[in-house]
Amino acid sequence: MSKQFSIGMAALAAITLGMTAAGQSTPLVIGVSIPSATHGWTGGVVYHANEAAKDLAKKYPNARFIIKTANSPSEQANQIQDLYTVNKINTLVILPFESAPLTRPVANLKKQGVYTVVVDRGLTDTSAQDAYVAGDNPGFGKVAAQFMGKQMGGKGNVVILRGLPTVIDNQRVDSFEAAMKTQYPNVKILDKKFGNWNRDDAFKVMQDYLTRYPKIDAVWASDDDMAVGVLKAIQQAKRTDIKFVLGGAGMKDMIKRVMDGDKMIPADVTYPPAMIADAMRLATAARSKGQKMPASTIIPSVLVTKANAKQFYYPNSPF
Repeated sequence: MSKQFSIGMAALAAITLGMTAAGQSTPLVIGVSIPSATHGWTGGVVYHANEAAKDLAKKYPNARFIIKTANSPSEQANQIQDLYTVNKINTLVILPFESAPLTRPVANLKKQGVYTVVVDRGLTDTSAQDAYVAGDNPGFGKVAAQFMGKQMGGKGNVVILRGLPTVIDNQRVDSFEAAMKTQYPNVKILDKKFGNWNRDDAFKVMQDYLTRYPKIDAVWASDDDMAVGVLKAIQQAKRTDIKFVLGGAGMKDMIKRVMDGDKMIPADVTYPPAMIADAMRLATAARSKGQKMPASTIIPSVLVTKANAKQFYYPNSPF
């Protein structure tokens, strides 16, 4: 089993701080393959990837970055092949559109000698990657449960909006339920349904919850896009029993509401789209010295409150 390596903002800064192009010989050609900005979080991914490429190009003159965005798994598979055959990349940083369809294409590049770094959505065969960078999905659920249980005074009714049926979502929800059961057994989870990390779908799910449950104390939306839909449904229904909604991922509008002391959005949990930038920085720092990255880099989920929200506010980001 590969050794897992956890990293926070300070540790990442320590790794990259002061790194220069000194000692670089072989040109680095880094392909960055990411989904298109089809919703808020991936919009943030695109933004942070482009910002990181500009910053890293200044620090590492011997490195060249080619960023490609895809609207489907098949388009992404074709793009990464082109990155190899046309652009001659020797390093790939990829956030897969979906895990299964991208596993073989990434594995093929690795066989050709391309150093492969997978971000967030893990491949179905981990041998296809050299390194993995992701947020802490179990931690995401645990941090959310701990905050909600405490905020509710250890009792009350909660409804959950899940993301998509993926390993990531399972890890988040399982951890949330385990933490709540252990630490706050008097908090009752009324229901959990998929909102697909989409505000419109979440709006419909929340409408259903509001119809079926006359008393809801709090909502774990588990994603800021879904939280937008949840809040809209609550407002339209004019329900006053719901004390707050907890989303996640760090959407700038939600972080601003936390900063401003909005009672309905008292906190957020990070699962930053900036992890793509973290992966690019780590890959560039390592490969510029001919070194390997840790097999697994997990970026902790952090509770964002009014006290620390300014640290996580990116007003120029689309997300």
